[in-house]
Amino acid sequence: QRVVLMDPSEDPDNVLRANRSREKTFVFDMVFDHRATQEEVYVSTTKSLIEGVISGYNATIFAYGPTGTGKTYTMLGTDCEPGIYVRTLEDLFKALEATAEEMDYTVSMSYLEIYNEVIRDLLNPSSGFLDLREDSRGSIQIAGITEVSTTNAQEIMQLLTQGNKQRTQEPTAANKTSSRSHTVLQVTVTQKSRRQAIGEEMRIGKLFMVDLAGSERAAQTQNQGKRMKEGAHINHSLLALGNCINALSEKGGSRAHFVNFRDSKLTRLLKDSLGGNSRTVMIAHISPASTSFEESRMTLVYAYRAKNIKTQVKCNLRNVDQYTSIIADLRREIEHLKERV
Repeated sequence: QRVVLMDPSEDPDNVLRANRSREKTFVFDMVFDHRATQEEVYVSTTKSLIEGVISGYNATIFAYGPTGTGKTYTMLGTDCEPGIYVRTLEDLFKALEATAEEMDYTVSMSYLEIYNEVIRDLLNPSSGFLDLREDSRGSIQIAGITEVSTTNAQEIMQLLTQGNKQRTQEPTAANKTSSRSHTVLQVTVTQKSRRQAIGEEMRIGKLFMVDLAGSERAAQTQNQGKRMKEGAHINHSLLALGNCINALSEKGGSRAHFVNFRDSKLTRLLKDSLGGNSRTVMIAHISPASTSFEESRMTLVYAYRAKNIKTQVKCNLRNVDQYTSIIADLRREIEHLKERV
């Protein structure tokens, strides 16, 4: 559970720096080295969230860290070593099928990317840039996003593969297949009991799986022109995310901290995931290379702070009275007939 970060520039013979060791120790719920398999990472981080999603709770998993440390590999994986997306969805459908006798369920998904601070729908890229809106209940919605209803994990995987081909990726000096955007896969599970009742309750659980673009230094990626602008946008949204994590982790301290979720589209979309009604897992990625010492240190500091964030999780239940719509229709008809009389 411990990560020990050693300073590569430390010289044991340097008398002036003898007592200024920058060796830092961080403690986390779980730490994986290079030998860890995709299955191990999935079981330790995400598997326990599935039961909650089915019971009507929200959950979020996001991959965080500098460029080239393996975030997309953890989330998407390869054909022979599938990542968290695939494993979570397979287990989700297995768990839903086990309750199929008592419950009716529907699963819908949307897949989007935030590129240069604009939102693109990866399932329907021709729809152009989309806007974030707030609904009457105060939750953030994306106007015009494609929501696809599916009945098995294979369908979702085909849609994911298709969506991922539309994702913006470009080579940089630091990473051959650098993701230039943040992607968010949102899976909504709606369940209601098969036993018809008048005041029937519907459970709605949302699962967000976020693959962030990597933070990067222009000197390291040797970016110029368009790539440089992309990097600036990526760093801007990650800085906004870092500021939110800082403010949330210090909440409940001596002074109240304002949490600025509106600083970027990414933080606005993840508002509930970060400090609201959601069980959240952050998978922080670092590189063992000595050249990435500063990036690794910053990532570990942020992940360590994120541990202090407390979220309030409540079940999303909605009453579905099957007679409500019928009564509303009859009332409208009565009004209409009164006018005619």
